[in-house]
Amino acid sequence: MEMTNRSLLNPYIPHMELSPLYLMEENETNSTAGERNSLDCVQIRIPQELFLALGLISLVENILVVLAIIKNRNLHSPMYYFICCLAVSDMLVSVSNVVETIFMLLNDHGLMDVHPAMLRHLDNVIDVMICSSVVSSLSFLCTIAADRYITIFYALRYHSIMTTQRAVIIIVVVWLVSITSSILFIVYHTDNAVIVCLVTFFCATLVFNAVLYLHMFLLAHVHSRRIMAFNKNRRQSTSMKGAMTLTILLGVFIVCWGPFFLHLILILTCPTSPFCNCFFRNFNLFLILIICNSLIDPLIYAYRSKELRKTLKELVLCSWCFGA
Repeated sequence: MEMTNRSLLNPYIPHMELSPLYLMEENETNSTAGERNSLDCVQIRIPQELFLALGLISLVENILVVLAIIKNRNLHSPMYYFICCLAVSDMLVSVSNVVETIFMLLNDHGLMDVHPAMLRHLDNVIDVMICSSVVSSLSFLCTIAADRYITIFYALRYHSIMTTQRAVIIIVVVWLVSITSSILFIVYHTDNAVIVCLVTFFCATLVFNAVLYLHMFLLAHVHSRRIMAFNKNRRQSTSMKGAMTLTILLGVFIVCWGPFFLHLILILTCPTSPFCNCFFRNFNLFLILIICNSLIDPLIYAYRSKELRKTLKELVLCSWCFGA
């Protein structure tokens, strides 16, 4: 899951004033202010080409995951439906990032002349797509964690608890809530309540995932201790595998999303502080981290499956053969 738009995501300044598409017509007006700010704090500039490259890589990765799940009937189960939805969420935000970046690059090279009103409308559409993708991605991260939790602690009842029908209902509800909340966020983007909702949602998602994965890890550790007398190496490998999985899942989640939500928290707590203003200036760097999360999601949640890896290899080999 990943946000790449450079307007809605920086609510510190009014929505349209920070939109990259809108800023295409404001660059000269704000150049003096930009020079003054650069004297006060360091600002890391991210080339648009990097946004485009990462967006395309993420798009290809997640398309492969979706196609693999559709192709292989052995993957037609609730767990893989959730993984597929997570890939779709990341894929949609990648498309938004690529489209916006292409518009910006075309304008930078003088190859496009679009009316400002059209840019604003396009920017609003991209904002809604990205915000809904982000909310749905975080929701499906929780859904996948809950599904794995049920698999471990209620293994004998799993198929009666997590039926295909219930999985479809969960998916529909997540998408409806994500789209509706995103539209509301865009409409009321100047209200601090929107920021509070986003920060609360992120913290709740973090706590929810941490509690579930920690409980699962502790269970794996207990099981490994029980078999220690029979196979000490097995105990060590099981414990290390659980620890590494927990570290990767929570570590990537915090590293990729933490700076952005710290950005939102600072907007609420110190919007006029010089230090916070310097932090705000590097917003695009936080977006790069979020995009990287969409690159890593398929590796963590999909590529670790042997069945899915096999199907992905078949898809890649078939595409190469067809291309040859």
